[in-house]
Amino acid sequence: MQMDAGTQQTTNGQVSFWYAGQGLPEPRPALDGDISADVVIVGAGYTGLWTAYYLKKAQPRLRIVVLESRFAGFGASGRNGGWLTNSITGGRGQYVKDHGRALVGRFQTLLNETVDEVIAVAEAERIDAAIVKGGELNVARNPAQLRRLQSWAAGEAHWPEAGTTLLSASESRARVNIAGTLGAIHHPHCARIHPARLARGLAAAVERSGVRIYEDTTVTEITTGRAITDRGNVDAAYIVRATEGFTANLKGSHREWLPMNSSMIVTEPLSDGVWSEIGWEQFDTVSDMAHAYMYAQRTSDNRIALGGRGVPYRYGSRTDTDGATQPETIAQLAGILRGMFPAAAGAHIDHAWSGVLGVPRDWKATVGLDLKSGIGWAGGYVGTGVAASNLAGRTLRDLILHPGSELTAMPWVNRRVRQWEPEPLRWIAVKALYRAYAAADKAESNGRKTTSPIATAADLVSGRR
Repeated sequence: MQMDAGTQQTTNGQVSFWYAGQGLPEPRPALDGDISADVVIVGAGYTGLWTAYYLKKAQPRLRIVVLESRFAGFGASGRNGGWLTNSITGGRGQYVKDHGRALVGRFQTLLNETVDEVIAVAEAERIDAAIVKGGELNVARNPAQLRRLQSWAAGEAHWPEAGTTLLSASESRARVNIAGTLGAIHHPHCARIHPARLARGLAAAVERSGVRIYEDTTVTEITTGRAITDRGNVDAAYIVRATEGFTANLKGSHREWLPMNSSMIVTEPLSDGVWSEIGWEQFDTVSDMAHAYMYAQRTSDNRIALGGRGVPYRYGSRTDTDGATQPETIAQLAGILRGMFPAAAGAHIDHAWSGVLGVPRDWKATVGLDLKSGIGWAGGYVGTGVAASNLAGRTLRDLILHPGSELTAMPWVNRRVRQWEPEPLRWIAVKALYRAYAAADKAESNGRKTTSPIATAADLVSGRR
């Protein structure tokens, strides 16, 4: 437990706040010896569950097994910021160079539609995930951020598919009253959700369809036709790796995706008086234009949940076990919250936690299937996976059952990127990059009117540009 500035305590870890209300789910049985299946899916987060859901819907007779080291929704799916949004991870620019404007425009439309697909499935399966589609609001709070926002808006004008609107300071504050707002971009293709409820409900829906989920079963290696676990092996014609930020734990995959840490805090429920000052009546998700950006939502029980980077990477691609985050990160996020929402400055921080997300070397998500080995994969969402995982699940379904469909022609399919550098190079690089972003944000908050060249250089080194 972590003490805050008052006498109350802040719960730290215990997976995430999203499980605090209902508690952690009852454990499912572990695998007990060797079995066979038609498809085995490694990882019971959103990607694995959506893949199982759509495969079973398409072919009810398929024998599908999902293997999970802890419990369904233990990873990023049960810890994220609750943004069901239409983002193309890593942006559209490189995709346009390689695939053309028309295909990338269609890809964007598919991601827009994916937001509504998730909402429709939640309704059909009676999953109460506290979904409200209020759109996404990205605010600028200093002159340098405003310039980046305006440049972004100019680029978005060429992408009507994205549906973005440039807002003035007053228009932005009318949606959410954030201190220091100079302008914002809003788009409608985003919904606020309760992440753990979606994961729990989706797992139950998958089980009802006849898919077997084995928990407390750690996959150590994936080979052609076999998933090797600490409790037995599963043989299958197709094996789908859906391990996101935990991919580095698999043999042979240590440098494929970097496990990036992100941390969150949540306030106590806020009073009607506080909400009358803040507004936020349409439940937009909120982010800013800082280099080490924040993200937030107004929860269904009237709290503010806010996240950011904290300590971005642990040496050797280590991942946490219970979601605990560092006291200095809690203080940093609390400072951001109180700076943006002065009306909530006195609110107690009830819970803090962290989780890992997968980052490919080029910061772009991928989905694919190697026909020779039968091994499929999806992930590397860099924090945008709540919606993208659904489209990835449907794409994996088609790669297995309907090759040649529209989904299998999208630009993220079967992409291969180079691996991350070995240690200690990647630890040194990531640490230096986020120090650079922090320095750039500090310079801009202190009055620098243009984007800091430190941040531009960091973007180029990191592969984000």
